[in-house]
Amino acid sequence: MRDLKRPSSVSNWVLTQLYSFDRMSFRTNVPLVVTKRRIDSSILSAGRHIVKRTMSYRRRRLDRQANAIETILASHKIQGRVWGGTVTPRFIRYDLTAALGTRIQKVLSLRDEIAYSLGVSDIRIYRQGGVIRVEVPLNRPQVVHLTTLRDSLPTLPKLTAILGVESDGAPLLLRLPSPDVAHVLVAGTTGSGKTALLRSIILSLIDGNPQRFLQLALIDPKGRGFAMFAGAPHLVRPIVTNGDAAAGLLWDLVAEMERRDRENRNVPAIVIVIDELADLRMVGGKKVEDALARLTQRGREAGVHVIVATQRPAATVVGGLVKANLPVRLVGAVGSPEDAKVATGIARSGAERLKGRGDFLLISRGETIRFQAAYATEKEARNIIRRLQTPPPPRSSLHTRPTGDMLAYGRPQ
Repeated sequence: MRDLKRPSSVSNWVLTQLYSFDRMSFRTNVPLVVTKRRIDSSILSAGRHIVKRTMSYRRRRLDRQANAIETILASHKIQGRVWGGTVTPRFIRYDLTAALGTRIQKVLSLRDEIAYSLGVSDIRIYRQGGVIRVEVPLNRPQVVHLTTLRDSLPTLPKLTAILGVESDGAPLLLRLPSPDVAHVLVAGTTGSGKTALLRSIILSLIDGNPQRFLQLALIDPKGRGFAMFAGAPHLVRPIVTNGDAAAGLLWDLVAEMERRDRENRNVPAIVIVIDELADLRMVGGKKVEDALARLTQRGREAGVHVIVATQRPAATVVGGLVKANLPVRLVGAVGSPEDAKVATGIARSGAERLKGRGDFLLISRGETIRFQAAYATEKEARNIIRRLQTPPPPRSSLHTRPTGDMLAYGRPQ
């Protein structure tokens, strides 16, 4: 997919094959685990025995869990073998193949028994292509730091956001101008990591794009989620927390979009980010819904992109026209299979089994990718913004440059 960028090589990341062995008669030297981890050079030079002991423990644990999965299958007279897998910051994924003629639904129905045999509360099991995958959560998930991930990437395409790390260890990026992207919906319950993901998206965008390429409109009904961006020079207005002011800003952006359409202009890009759309709809009502419908229908060609977050993106909350024009969905943990279907737009996505705290699915054009969202601390965010800051001119209402482009109230770079 053009909108999902997966760099083939990542500097300073070590590709480590923990071990390989022949678990199936027709496969040889199959790597059970291939994982990308940052390993400190001092540990490699001074403490190789520590690394060896850690890898040995992982080998035993992975082999034990693989054998347990096969034992459960055999107890139900299913011929299947675990032949590979991947270690991620959040879970271990085992890949298994069943004998020809096996009913896939029978394997999928063993979720609770496999989870019990592995000593975990729940697992995610699903079919992808010709492989059945079993995802077992780690006891201690690892944090994917945005700044570390950003430093490991040689370059970022213009207007590209860092989402996090895929299950195979590759960075997952989202290019907003792509026709397959344009606008994004973020969904999930409280604690799923929606606001933290939005912050990482915003930080990666402003860190990689000067004002001549990017301007931001941030709407934060809670008044807390985006407070750290108050000094960002890319803002077209101070962060909006009031419903009436938000409706006014959105309609001003509609006017800007229409002006750009008439003049056949689309730069600089304007990214509108809204946290907790349900709260905004309760206050702003029909005015907010109508403005968002216009922006999501016609905004892409004018360089206007919308990113909205809400807990349960039902049509009654988001608005039917708005929801239909959000082709990319980033879905965190939800409460039930029904909520998962509403959030992802597809059945049996498994979103109800996500573990929260940055565990997300990306759904776009029928493709589903599980990833661990990048996380930035407030200190890291402040450091980035401090580096980008320049003395702003007096804050005033939305106005235009002599060329007609909307002007952020921070001094242009």
